Amino acid sequence: MRWKDGRRSDNVEDRRGMRVARGVKIGGLGTIILALVAMYFGIDPSLILNQGELEPTTSQVPASGAPPAGQDPLAEFVSVVLADTEDVWHEQFRRMGGNYQEPTLVLFSGAVQSACGFAEAAMGPFYCPGDQKVYIDLEFYRDLKERHQVSGDFAQAYVIAHEVGHHVQTLLGISEKVRQHSSQVSQTEVNRLSVRQELQADCFAGLWAHHAQRTRQILEEGDIEEALNAASAIGDDRLQQQGRGYVTPDSFTHGSSVQRVEWFRRGISSGSLEQCNTFEAAALRE
Repeated sequence: MRWKDGRRSDNVEDRRGMRVARGVKIGGLGTIILALVAMYFGIDPSLILNQGELEPTTSQVPASGAPPAGQDPLAEFVSVVLADTEDVWHEQFRRMGGNYQEPTLVLFSGAVQSACGFAEAAMGPFYCPGDQKVYIDLEFYRDLKERHQVSGDFAQAYVIAHEVGHHVQTLLGISEKVRQHSSQVSQTEVNRLSVRQELQADCFAGLWAHHAQRTRQILEEGDIEEALNAASAIGDDRLQQQGRGYVTPDSFTHGSSVQRVEWFRRGISSGSLEQCNTFEAAALRE
């Protein structure tokens, strides 16, 4: 993938080298007990009682710094890909008569606190609609290579473009509609809605690649195959088979390998939002 001469995004927040401090503040009966203990040791109990009802908190505090700018090729790459998605989606929203609101991409290591709650790196990259930020621990790419035998810079770009696709769904009101409908149906149907939402994000990732290639010629030989391999490797069926030795389709939340490849292909071949309407598709392919 040709990326080194690309524009860098201003929307990258680097929290690597920070650790998540999880403190517990006590209220109610716990506060009274602490006050009695304070009295026993001759401490003014009002110092504790005046704090009132307190709740669990999390915060991020500095640990060790991230690599200096210019010495971190993978972070540079992520910034360029994010900038490229910004350019594509600004144009797509302009054509629809709207304005694209750029998301922030947060780099973290180990664990992170977002508006959607505390998250560990093991859950993989994710998008939080609460703060409109994409979160990624760059170690995920090593896991993608070692566990799933998926490598290549365009495969890595696909991951970012997929999460940005969820941001697009938030801006278009799709995510909210899914959330509202999910509160009224069974868990099986919730899973099916989730699959359609994830496959649409795959299609949006393909749509980004289509327009980025048309305007900036970013693709090199083998790039599309890299992205297709990534989509296939993280299909629910393959992950379930690897993890427990059998597959339960009703529990799928992201789609099968074939489905994920199919919808990425639709996006990259058409470059059309209309072709990414997974919610109206009669069949998603099995």
